[in-house]
Parts: sequence; C-alpha cells; structure tokens
Amino acid sequence: MKPPRIQNITELHSLLGLPGPEHPLISVINVETVKRSFEKKPASLIFDFYAIALKHNSGGKFAYGQEQYDVKEGVMFFLAPGQVFIPPEVAEEQMSGWALYVHPDFLWSTSLAGSIKRYEYFDYSVNEALFLSEKEEAIIVGVMQQIQMEYFTNIDKFSQDIIISQVETLLNYADRFYHRQFLTRKIESHQMLDRLEAFLTSYFNDADLIIKGLPTVQYVAEKLNLSANYLSSLLRVLTGRNLQQHIQDKMIEKAKEKIANTELSVSEISYEFGFDHPQSFSRLFKAKTGITPLAFRRAFN
Repeated sequence: MKPPRIQNITELHSLLGLPGPEHPLISVINVETVKRSFEKKPASLIFDFYAIALKHNSGGKFAYGQEQYDVKEGVMFFLAPGQVFIPPEVAEEQMSGWALYVHPDFLWSTSLAGSIKRYEYFDYSVNEALFLSEKEEAIIVGVMQQIQMEYFTNIDKFSQDIIISQVETLLNYADRFYHRQFLTRKIESHQMLDRLEAFLTSYFNDADLIIKGLPTVQYVAEKLNLSANYLSSLLRVLTGRNLQQHIQDKMIEKAKEKIANTELSVSEISYEFGFDHPQSFSRLFKAKTGITPLAFRRAFN
C-alpha cells in the first residue's frame, strides 16, 4: 500500500489541524501549535515539497521504525519532494520545535531552484540527522522566524527575493553545522573510516571479485548502513576524497599487488576488476599513479 501523498501546503495544514496557510507555497510552523491528535497515525507520508524540521522530544527519544534516537538536544531533518517520511512514534504533546515547508513552485525562476540540489543532506537518512548545540539551534530558529515574519507582512515585489535569501542562509548554516558534526564526532567518524577500510579490503580480496566487479557507491554505503551521500560527505570532510575515490584508491592498491606479485597480464587484471576494456583500466591506473600499469611493472622489477 502506497503512503498517503501530501501535495501542497494547504493540505499539510489541514492534516495538522491548523488554519489555512498565509502563503500557499511556503509555511513555517511552530510544532507546539499542532493540536491535532491522530486516531491512527500514518505509518509513512510522502511530501511533494521540501521539509526542514527542527524538533525536540521532552520524553528524550524519537522512535523511527526499529531505531531510537536521543533528541533532548535539537535535531534537524531534511526531506526533498517525493521522499518517504516516517512520523516519529511519540505523543504530540511531547513535541516541540519548528518546521519549514517550501513547495518547489516557490523556487521557480530563482537562484535556489537549481542550487538547492547541491545540498546533499536532503538525501541523508533519518539516523544521519543534524544534532544542534543551543547556539546553533537559536540561529536556525531565528532564521525560520524571519521567514515567517516576512510572509506574514504585506506581500510585495521584494518578498520572494527576501525569503529566498533567508532560505539560502538557513541551508548554508545547515551545511556548516553538518561539517562541524563530522569533525566533533571524531570517534564515530574514525570508526566509520575503519569499517570502510575493512570492508573494501575484504571485498577486493574476495575470490569472486572477477564475478562481482567493482563495488558501486550505493552498494558500499548500504553495507555500512549509511546513505551514499552522507558517507561521501563524511569522507570529504575527514579525508578530502569522496566514496568513489576511496573505492578507486583501494582498487589501485590491489592492482599494484597483482601487477607486482603475479604473472597476470594487464588485460587479465583489468578483467578481474570488472573492466570490459583494458584501456579504461590503464587510463584510471595512470590517472591515479602517474604511470601506466606496464611502466609500474617494469619499475617494480
């Protein structure tokens, strides 16, 4: 059964038991004003608009599916249009915070229409949420309130540009705070690096490598129980390289072993890594090492 689809901001307000929105394409909601109690809360929803939520749970934890997350501190979630949202298993009276909803039509013909796609955290999973300090939370709430105040005033020809700039400010702050989170959670981050290294080493040592070929970014991320975007973002902050580059680096490391320690031809080695054309393997090897596979073999010997 498909999740219910919420197509517009007006429908969202109705679902939450709120008066109609001041603006049909954008809304900032104080979570504490949501009074509606669901007789049967939907297991999941699909929004046809962007959602940015900063929430607290006075009970201390949110339950999403089979997982629980401690959110006594402020926690932010980001959803792009068409993504499935799983409402938290928590009583409405325990919820507080703010949420911003923006329909894609509001972004039409603005700078944000294209640039919003560069914010990768819209594709992060629930367990990859952004946890905020009190100072960071105050900044986010302040920007959301400014957006709300702008569309509550008389709408004029400047309103959309001002709101767009405020939404961009909000997204840029979120980018900064995610960068901070990757760095401050050093133990978790470096454990993830260790897990990635162990997984890739095991994968490239597998005798079935010639059948499986190179692992995809999505495959590796799923094996580590993370979204591909989150893992790549984390790696870029910690190492300066994304997940695809880490996979390629591990492949080149293994290729060097085979070139130096076996009698396999370059073509045979390239096929083991899933390359249909040895030339593609040789180009990648040279791009990574500065020399061709044959030159590496000669230099090593």
